[in-house]
Amino acid sequence: MTALVQPRHIKLGLAGSEQNWPYATYELDQLLETFADVAEILPKYRDLSIPDMIKSTVNEPLAALDRAIQAKDGNQFNAAYGRPTASCNACHQSYDRTVIVITPTTGAAFPDQDFPPPAK
Repeated sequence: MTALVQPRHIKLGLAGSEQNWPYATYELDQLLETFADVAEILPKYRDLSIPDMIKSTVNEPLAALDRAIQAKDGNQFNAAYGRPTASCNACHQSYDRTVIVITPTTGAAFPDQDFPPPAK
């Protein structure tokens, strides 16, 4: 998850904070594809069905993010962005990974990429 999901989560947060809606749309799509890939590559972890976990914990929060992006609403995005973040942490806690705590993005973790929308 760290190598695949976390960078997409970060970039999605940065795009949303800059209200770069086309790029946020792209990163959300990439995040959804990444979760699908993870579910296919690792269908089971211990007694946990990864596809079921994704469906039950992040699908609706990611749908709420999609609605915020489509509405181009920064406040709605900020509220929605916290939901998948909290879902990830709840999963980590339930599977003895409490040392992994995901937080909302606070700064550019990718200094070689611009996140504001391009000037028109």
